[in-house]
Amino acid sequence: MTETLPIPALVPSLHVRVELAQPEDHGRTAVGHRRVVPIVGGSVGGDFTGTILPGGADWQVVRDDGTIEIDSRYSARSDDGALLYIRAIGLRTGPAEVLAALGRGEQVDPRSYYFRTTVWLESSARPELANRLFVAACARRRSEVVYTAYRVS
Repeated sequence: MTETLPIPALVPSLHVRVELAQPEDHGRTAVGHRRVVPIVGGSVGGDFTGTILPGGADWQVVRDDGTIEIDSRYSARSDDGALLYIRAIGLRTGPAEVLAALGRGEQVDPRSYYFRTTVWLESSARPELANRLFVAACARRRSEVVYTAYRVS
């Protein structure tokens, strides 16, 4: 094969701050320890600017080793009224003592644990966003998650 394929690059696209309510602990279900974390607000900046709307949630499964499977779905509204649907799917894992500190709401250096997601976007005002791939580096704070979503070129 002689063709040269393009090498993907990561381009910062969105800076997101998601405000969270207290987790709803559903206990151990058929798929594992289930938690639902309501999303109550936040902000988006970058290629789409606006406010995170209340009403979304992060549906989590906590594995026996403390790793959390992330499945978040929520909406944002831009300053001009356009809506953006956001779905983030990923993992948060790390050393047991770091995960325990996060669970207690302590400030933890985001480089000491792994928290990454793929981000899927939909918007009738920005249809091109649905035709791009995004990955994000995230941090968990006491009552919020912050992340930068990078467009894969």
